[in-house]
Amino acid sequence: MECELEKIKIYCEIYGEGKPVLMIHGFYPDHRVMKGCMEPIFNKRHGYKRIYFDLPGMGKTKGEKWITNSDQMLDITLQFIEKIIPDKKFLVVGESYGGYLARGVIYKKSEFVEGVCFVCPVIFAEESRRELPKHITLIKDPELISNLNPSEAIDFENIAIVQNTRIWERYRDDFISGVNIADDKFLTKIQEEGYPFSFDVDQLIKQYIKPALFLLGRYDSIVGYRDAWKIIEKYPRATFAILDYAGHLLQIEQEKVFNLLVNEWLDRIEEFNL
Repeated sequence: MECELEKIKIYCEIYGEGKPVLMIHGFYPDHRVMKGCMEPIFNKRHGYKRIYFDLPGMGKTKGEKWITNSDQMLDITLQFIEKIIPDKKFLVVGESYGGYLARGVIYKKSEFVEGVCFVCPVIFAEESRRELPKHITLIKDPELISNLNPSEAIDFENIAIVQNTRIWERYRDDFISGVNIADDKFLTKIQEEGYPFSFDVDQLIKQYIKPALFLLGRYDSIVGYRDAWKIIEKYPRATFAILDYAGHLLQIEQEKVFNLLVNEWLDRIEEFNL
């Protein structure tokens, strides 16, 4: 469906009834990166309304020319929240760039956010500020790699720590499916001219005292894991997990642990709100 805001139409998919859960994907993929890892969890839990949407320039949401920075991306996210779940309390799950926007949502609407889950979140938008581990490969299937086209093979080898058929198929379906239809010109302009917020969101956030979860890949060479520890004291109710056998595809490479920890986060939220 499309959600019509004042100046833009946002593509979204909504499943289930109950407590709203806003899913914010990363930069270049679309809502499928969230749907692929979260629906298997919520298919076994009732009482949650899952809200997936495509950010501007990604998926089926057009990248409008007037959008030039992350401040506007956040404003659009907030407008979308007000339109879809006005004045309702909700949960947020943010992956990569979505984790950056999620902190903006907490800053602006903390009284409405009853829990937050960060999956390989961007902490510093500026790549020069990130502490990144060296990319390594722990498991590799040479036959699989040889059967991919050259560009697919390079992209997969540059991001995946575990390179086997199961990981490739999920990466193809959840990530590449969105990346292939992204508006590269629009997104490149934002990255070059307005990727960081105009404000330090982590300095502005006061202590967020509701259940939180940080999931980081030990070998995530895209956003790293060390930077997230620098903001942990802002989240005194947070579980902080750095997973071996995982990079920026953590929710795929460590699917069982991911599911376990997200379910535990949801358990804590339910207990907190009794």
